[in-house]
Amino acid sequence: MSQPQRKILVTSALPYANGAIHLGHLLEYIQTDIWVRFQKMRGHVCHYVCADDTHGTPIMLRAEKEGITPEALIARVQQEHERDFAGFHVAFDNFHSTNADENRRLAEEIYRRLRDKSLIEARTIEQYYDPAKAMFLPDRFIKGECPKCHAKDQYGDNCEACGASYAPTDLIDPYSAVSGAAPVRKESEHYFFKLGECAAFLKDWTRAGHLQPEAANKMDEWLEGGLSDWDISRDAPYFGFEIPDAPGKYFYVWLDAPIGYMGSFQNLCDKKAPSPLAGEGWDQPLEFGDYWNADAQAELYHFIGKDILYFHALFWPAMLQFAGFRTPTQVFAHGFLTVNGEKMSKSRGTFITAESYLQQGLNPEWLRYYYACKLNGSMEDADLNLEDFVLRVNSDLVGKYINIASRTAGFVSKRFDGRVAGIDSYGPAESKLHDTLLESAQAIAQHYEERDFGKAVREIMRLADLVNEYVAAAEPWAIAKDPANDARLHVVCSAALRLFAMLTLYLKPVLPRLAQQVEQELFGLQQGLAWSDLDDLPLTQIQPYKHLMTRVDPKQVEALVEANKQSLQPAASAASQARHAEHQHKAVQAEEGPVAHIGIDDFSKVDLRIAKIVNAEHVEGADKLIRLTLDVGETSTRNVFAGIKSAYPPEQLVGRLTVMVANLAPRKMKFGLSEGMVLAASDTDGNTPGLFLLSPDSGAQPGMKVK
Repeated sequence: MSQPQRKILVTSALPYANGAIHLGHLLEYIQTDIWVRFQKMRGHVCHYVCADDTHGTPIMLRAEKEGITPEALIARVQQEHERDFAGFHVAFDNFHSTNADENRRLAEEIYRRLRDKSLIEARTIEQYYDPAKAMFLPDRFIKGECPKCHAKDQYGDNCEACGASYAPTDLIDPYSAVSGAAPVRKESEHYFFKLGECAAFLKDWTRAGHLQPEAANKMDEWLEGGLSDWDISRDAPYFGFEIPDAPGKYFYVWLDAPIGYMGSFQNLCDKKAPSPLAGEGWDQPLEFGDYWNADAQAELYHFIGKDILYFHALFWPAMLQFAGFRTPTQVFAHGFLTVNGEKMSKSRGTFITAESYLQQGLNPEWLRYYYACKLNGSMEDADLNLEDFVLRVNSDLVGKYINIASRTAGFVSKRFDGRVAGIDSYGPAESKLHDTLLESAQAIAQHYEERDFGKAVREIMRLADLVNEYVAAAEPWAIAKDPANDARLHVVCSAALRLFAMLTLYLKPVLPRLAQQVEQELFGLQQGLAWSDLDDLPLTQIQPYKHLMTRVDPKQVEALVEANKQSLQPAASAASQARHAEHQHKAVQAEEGPVAHIGIDDFSKVDLRIAKIVNAEHVEGADKLIRLTLDVGETSTRNVFAGIKSAYPPEQLVGRLTVMVANLAPRKMKFGLSEGMVLAASDTDGNTPGLFLLSPDSGAQPGMKVK
């Protein structure tokens, strides 16, 4: 089972220090952690590093709003992130911060090297300026219409609809996402990385096996469209690293963020301390250059979401190559997470934070297992179906895997003082089953290596079915009734436990805490199982059996959803995963005066009804409107035009319940007749910009009167 030892460095995308870790984030970190644990079990020297992404305007503005320094904000968020990752057994060898000296030094060094190769150019440009906030606007705080595909409400540097990259001044009808004001143009000197001059290298690199095929195809689309030079500077005020010899100019967050991978690894090298999960090779010196120099032989892998592929497959390798460092061995992109087939929703209670999951008492390894079932090596989206989650975990982990030990360990403890019979006592049936499980090791290992965890889990559960069939056919509970059958009982139960140990080893990358519990509390092993132990499992004695895992109670999941409904306010739309950040929507520009009191008679004149959206569609020629077809419990539907296009894609609205003003006089518009008004909330002070469509509690029916 042994193979040549590899030296591997692995990273996950850096979580942005402006929000909580949620279940969508965890998909990536659990995927990476499973892969790293597998590599360490195989005996490879594998280091897993990450860091909080801490720079940029969102951090600055949030700290300002809370009345604290950015440094205090990111220190607090880092503690929260590390707590949540540890809660789901994501075991980094080092977790650092991009606001660190190591990152500053490396960012400045890479900048100087690129500048010395004439790949940095200073230009005076017109840049958008927010007159209300008295600040230049970063790209992500300018929104407008994409100049390429004309999608609305796109960010100032990159279109999420078509993937195009452009300058903020190319946007059509721009507005400030900070204040909602129309920005004005002001001149400012900026620094550009000449990405276009790296196109020939990138065309070769993206087709040299560093990317998944579908990712390489996407890069082709962008390369064929031409690469614009990349603006890597931002004006003060800005929280980040000041550019050398350029007072008042700061590195754009996306320049120093991926360098954070290098900074975190440098920090690990400087610590010279082994990880709690250190494998072979940790007694050797850890040299930064062995992993990052241009001639480094170690392997380097980045796990990222497909939404930040542009930065990791174009900007990042170009920066590394022309600054004289090595480029990634491979960049692994995964899809997004949906919950019950839809984007995570705060109003439905399915925008679930890592902290809330743990606070509700759900086992983190239930989620690790379910994600493993859903993950493969492609960029396909994964769906967390909460009903299927309950069924899959209970059926597989408890009904199949744990069931083997629970049905056989007690006999070995009570009748044979915990002694486990050796393989030499096996009959033909036991030997055949043992060989079957052993022969599957190579296929399972290959599935893990290729990140096709779904196939690995399916194969493991197929083997668990075979073991359960063996136990059911042998009927140890029946054999145990006659002491004359003790020898047979010992063989059957010992064989089942050895096979259970093999399944535990196969599942260990996915279920590290449960595997440790089995190793220590059942098998009494001082050292954890490694992949090489498959040939000769160190199993001669077991401890008295203790319950290993409970079933998921559906009520726990219901409570989790309800808790998130109550604790989180509805959001206008899912936040962009491109920065793992909370991006703001257009603020309401008009200040409203004090609201005058009304009497109950005035209120009773308004007929508020529950309405079901049976259809929603874009209105051709309208920038803000969506045409809604509403069921309000009448013999016919109502047609309503709602100015919510910036907040809701039409397909997310169909089937949803909302509240409408049913007795509003019909209004004739150029697009047709609007027969009412749906209700939405907004924050007029600009602190929480956006639109929030009102939703009634579950159980409400179309036509019900709101009182």
